[in-house]
Amino acid sequence: MSHNDTRRPTALVVVSHHRTDSLTAHIARRTVAQLEATGHRVDLLDLHAEGFDPRMNVADQPDWNDREKPYSPEVEDHMRRVLAADLIITVFPIYWAYVPALLKGWIDRVWNYGFAYGRSKSRLAGKRMLWIGLAGATADDAIIPAIHTMLDTQLSGGIAYYCGLSDSKIAVLPDAEERPQRLDSAGNLEIGEAISGAARDTHYADFERKVADHITNFLAADRIPA
Repeated sequence: MSHNDTRRPTALVVVSHHRTDSLTAHIARRTVAQLEATGHRVDLLDLHAEGFDPRMNVADQPDWNDREKPYSPEVEDHMRRVLAADLIITVFPIYWAYVPALLKGWIDRVWNYGFAYGRSKSRLAGKRMLWIGLAGATADDAIIPAIHTMLDTQLSGGIAYYCGLSDSKIAVLPDAEERPQRLDSAGNLEIGEAISGAARDTHYADFERKVADHITNFLAADRIPA
Protein backbone atom coordinates (compact mmCIF):
# COMPACT_ATOMS: atom_id res chain seq x y z
CA MET A 1 0.00 0.00 0.00
CA SER A 2 1.11 3.56 -0.53
CA HIS A 3 2.22 5.28 2.65
CA ASN A 4 1.39 8.64 1.10
CA ASP A 5 -2.22 7.56 0.64
CA THR A 6 -4.43 8.93 3.41
CA ARG A 7 -7.22 6.44 2.81
CA ARG A 8 -7.78 3.68 5.33
CA PRO A 9 -6.02 0.48 4.26
CA THR A 10 -8.25 -2.49 3.61
CA ALA A 11 -7.66 -5.90 5.15
CA LEU A 12 -9.32 -9.07 3.90
CA VAL A 13 -9.67 -11.59 6.75
CA VAL A 14 -10.40 -15.08 5.47
CA VAL A 15 -11.63 -17.62 8.03
CA SER A 16 -11.85 -21.32 7.23
CA HIS A 17 -13.87 -23.27 9.78
CA HIS A 18 -17.29 -24.91 9.83
CA ARG A 19 -18.16 -23.87 13.41
CA THR A 20 -18.84 -20.34 14.64
CA ASP A 21 -18.06 -21.43 18.22
CA SER A 22 -14.57 -22.72 17.30
CA LEU A 23 -11.32 -21.23 18.52
CA THR A 24 -10.53 -20.45 14.88
CA ALA A 25 -13.68 -18.35 14.53
CA HIS A 26 -12.96 -16.63 17.85
CA ILE A 27 -9.43 -15.72 16.77
CA ALA A 28 -10.77 -14.44 13.45
CA ARG A 29 -13.18 -12.12 15.30
CA ARG A 30 -10.38 -10.84 17.52
CA THR A 31 -8.24 -10.31 14.44
CA VAL A 32 -10.97 -8.18 12.88
CA ALA A 33 -11.26 -6.12 16.08
CA GLN A 34 -7.49 -5.58 16.24
CA LEU A 35 -7.33 -4.47 12.63
CA GLU A 36 -10.24 -2.08 13.04
CA ALA A 37 -8.59 -0.65 16.15
CA THR A 38 -5.48 0.10 14.09
CA GLY A 39 -7.46 1.99 11.47
CA HIS A 40 -8.06 -0.71 8.88
CA ARG A 41 -11.23 -1.21 6.91
CA VAL A 42 -11.97 -4.93 7.24
CA ASP A 43 -13.72 -7.30 4.86
CA LEU A 44 -14.46 -10.53 6.75
CA LEU A 45 -14.74 -13.50 4.42
CA ASP A 46 -16.13 -16.52 6.29
CA LEU A 47 -15.85 -19.20 3.62
CA HIS A 48 -18.17 -21.69 5.32
CA ALA A 49 -20.80 -19.13 6.34
CA GLU A 50 -20.89 -17.74 2.81
CA GLY A 51 -21.31 -21.22 1.38
CA PHE A 52 -18.15 -21.22 -0.71
CA ASP A 53 -17.74 -24.46 -2.66
CA PRO A 54 -14.05 -25.48 -2.64
CA ARG A 55 -14.48 -28.01 -5.45
CA MET A 56 -13.01 -27.06 -8.81
CA ASN A 57 -15.48 -26.94 -11.67
CA VAL A 58 -15.49 -26.41 -15.42
CA ALA A 59 -16.40 -22.71 -15.16
CA ASP A 60 -13.32 -22.00 -13.03
CA GLN A 61 -10.88 -24.37 -14.68
CA PRO A 62 -7.97 -22.40 -16.18
CA ASP A 63 -7.87 -21.95 -19.94
CA TRP A 64 -4.16 -21.80 -20.73
CA ASN A 65 -4.95 -20.22 -24.12
CA ASP A 66 -7.02 -17.41 -22.63
CA ARG A 67 -5.85 -15.58 -19.53
CA GLU A 68 -8.79 -13.18 -19.95
CA LYS A 69 -11.27 -16.00 -19.47
CA PRO A 70 -14.28 -14.85 -17.42
CA TYR A 71 -14.75 -17.12 -14.45
CA SER A 72 -17.91 -17.95 -12.52
CA PRO A 73 -19.80 -15.02 -10.89
CA GLU A 74 -18.91 -16.36 -7.42
CA VAL A 75 -15.20 -16.47 -8.19
CA GLU A 76 -15.21 -13.10 -9.97
CA ASP A 77 -16.77 -11.59 -6.82
CA HIS A 78 -14.05 -13.13 -4.64
CA MET A 79 -11.40 -11.83 -7.02
CA ARG A 80 -12.76 -8.31 -6.60
CA ARG A 81 -12.55 -8.67 -2.82
CA VAL A 82 -8.94 -9.83 -3.04
CA LEU A 83 -8.03 -6.95 -5.36
CA ALA A 84 -9.64 -4.42 -3.00
CA ALA A 85 -7.44 -5.56 -0.09
CA ASP A 86 -4.05 -4.12 0.78
CA LEU A 87 -3.32 -7.05 3.03
CA ILE A 88 -4.81 -10.51 3.48
CA ILE A 89 -4.93 -12.51 6.71
CA THR A 90 -6.15 -16.10 6.74
CA VAL A 91 -7.16 -17.83 9.97
CA PHE A 92 -7.47 -21.61 9.85
CA PRO A 93 -7.01 -24.86 11.78
CA ILE A 94 -4.00 -26.87 10.67
CA TYR A 95 -5.05 -30.24 9.28
CA TRP A 96 -2.30 -32.77 8.51
CA ALA A 97 0.33 -30.00 8.51
CA TYR A 98 -1.59 -28.01 5.89
CA VAL A 99 -4.60 -25.77 5.36
CA PRO A 100 -8.14 -27.20 5.39
CA ALA A 101 -9.70 -28.27 2.08
CA LEU A 102 -12.02 -25.25 2.28
CA LEU A 103 -9.11 -22.79 2.19
CA LYS A 104 -7.13 -24.78 -0.37
CA GLY A 105 -10.20 -24.91 -2.63
CA TRP A 106 -10.60 -21.14 -2.30
CA ILE A 107 -7.03 -20.69 -3.50
CA ASP A 108 -7.53 -23.24 -6.30
CA ARG A 109 -10.67 -21.55 -7.65
CA VAL A 110 -10.01 -17.87 -6.92
CA TRP A 111 -6.25 -17.48 -7.25
CA ASN A 112 -6.55 -18.46 -10.86
CA TYR A 113 -4.70 -18.12 -14.16
CA GLY A 114 -4.83 -14.59 -15.53
CA PHE A 115 -5.74 -13.22 -12.12
CA ALA A 116 -3.17 -14.30 -9.54
CA TYR A 117 -0.56 -15.54 -11.98
CA GLY A 118 0.12 -15.77 -15.72
CA ARG A 119 0.92 -12.09 -16.32
CA SER A 120 4.21 -10.23 -16.52
CA LYS A 121 3.04 -8.31 -13.46
CA SER A 122 0.66 -10.06 -11.10
CA ARG A 123 -2.52 -8.29 -10.11
CA LEU A 124 -1.60 -9.24 -6.55
CA ALA A 125 1.79 -7.52 -6.69
CA GLY A 126 2.42 -5.34 -3.63
CA LYS A 127 -0.09 -7.10 -1.41
CA ARG A 128 1.03 -8.64 1.88
CA MET A 129 -0.26 -11.79 3.54
CA LEU A 130 -0.27 -13.37 6.97
CA TRP A 131 -1.28 -17.01 7.38
CA ILE A 132 -2.45 -17.79 10.95
CA GLY A 133 -2.66 -21.53 11.57
CA LEU A 134 -3.94 -23.08 14.81
CA ALA A 135 -2.26 -26.36 15.74
CA GLY A 136 -3.52 -28.92 18.21
CA ALA A 137 -0.01 -30.15 19.06
CA THR A 138 1.78 -28.69 22.07
CA ALA A 139 4.58 -26.18 21.66
CA ASP A 140 7.21 -28.72 22.74
CA ASP A 141 6.14 -31.28 20.12
CA ALA A 142 8.88 -31.74 17.52
CA ILE A 143 6.26 -31.55 14.77
CA ILE A 144 5.72 -27.79 15.30
CA PRO A 145 8.94 -26.57 13.63
CA ALA A 146 8.33 -29.06 10.82
CA ILE A 147 4.79 -27.74 10.32
CA HIS A 148 6.10 -24.18 10.15
CA THR A 149 8.69 -25.18 7.57
CA MET A 150 6.15 -27.05 5.46
CA LEU A 151 3.62 -24.22 5.54
CA ASP A 152 6.27 -21.64 4.76
CA THR A 153 7.45 -23.67 1.78
CA GLN A 154 3.98 -24.36 0.43
CA LEU A 155 2.17 -21.11 1.22
CA SER A 156 4.89 -18.47 1.09
CA GLY A 157 7.16 -20.12 -1.47
CA GLY A 158 4.68 -22.12 -3.49
CA ILE A 159 1.73 -19.70 -3.59
CA ALA A 160 2.49 -16.15 -2.41
CA TYR A 161 5.83 -15.90 -4.23
CA TYR A 162 4.44 -17.48 -7.38
CA CYS A 163 1.56 -14.97 -7.35
CA GLY A 164 3.79 -11.94 -6.87
CA LEU A 165 2.87 -10.91 -3.33
CA SER A 166 5.43 -8.60 -1.78
CA ASP A 167 5.47 -10.37 1.59
CA SER A 168 4.10 -13.53 3.15
CA LYS A 169 4.44 -14.59 6.79
CA ILE A 170 3.49 -17.81 8.56
CA ALA A 171 2.25 -17.85 12.16
CA VAL A 172 1.84 -21.31 13.69
CA LEU A 173 0.01 -21.26 17.03
CA PRO A 174 0.40 -24.53 18.97
CA ASP A 175 -1.56 -25.55 22.08
CA ALA A 176 -4.94 -24.87 20.49
CA GLU A 177 -6.55 -27.92 22.10
CA GLU A 178 -7.85 -28.01 25.67
CA ARG A 179 -6.36 -31.49 26.08
CA PRO A 180 -2.60 -31.33 25.39
CA GLN A 181 -1.49 -33.58 22.56
CA ARG A 182 2.04 -34.62 21.69
CA LEU A 183 3.96 -37.54 20.25
CA ASP A 184 6.43 -39.32 22.49
CA SER A 185 9.86 -40.49 21.32
CA ALA A 186 8.34 -43.78 20.12
CA GLY A 187 5.73 -42.01 18.01
CA ASN A 188 2.79 -42.69 20.33
CA LEU A 189 0.14 -40.00 20.71
CA GLU A 190 -0.14 -38.76 24.29
CA ILE A 191 -3.35 -36.94 25.22
CA GLY A 192 -3.39 -35.23 28.60
CA GLU A 193 -6.18 -34.09 30.87
CA ALA A 194 -8.25 -31.15 29.72
CA ILE A 195 -7.37 -27.81 31.31
CA SER A 196 -10.20 -26.00 33.08
CA GLY A 197 -11.06 -23.07 35.31
CA ALA A 198 -8.44 -20.39 35.90
CA ALA A 199 -5.74 -22.46 34.17
CA ARG A 200 -7.85 -22.60 31.01
CA ASP A 201 -8.54 -18.86 31.14
CA THR A 202 -4.84 -18.12 31.52
CA HIS A 203 -3.92 -20.53 28.73
CA TYR A 204 -6.24 -18.98 26.15
CA ALA A 205 -5.51 -15.41 27.23
CA ASP A 206 -1.86 -16.18 26.51
CA PHE A 207 -2.87 -17.79 23.20
CA GLU A 208 -4.77 -14.65 22.20
CA ARG A 209 -1.81 -12.43 23.12
CA LYS A 210 0.50 -14.48 20.91
CA VAL A 211 -1.86 -14.09 17.96
CA ALA A 212 -2.14 -10.35 18.59
CA ASP A 213 1.65 -10.08 18.71
CA HIS A 214 1.96 -11.82 15.34
CA ILE A 215 -0.51 -9.36 13.84
CA THR A 216 1.20 -6.36 15.45
CA ASN A 217 4.60 -7.45 14.12
CA PHE A 218 3.14 -8.10 10.68
CA LEU A 219 1.60 -4.63 10.52
CA ALA A 220 4.76 -2.99 11.89
CA ALA A 221 6.88 -4.59 9.15
CA ASP A 222 4.98 -2.53 6.56
CA ARG A 223 5.93 0.80 8.10
CA ILE A 224 8.68 2.87 6.54
CA PRO A 225 11.05 4.37 9.14
CA ALA A 226 11.05 8.16 9.31
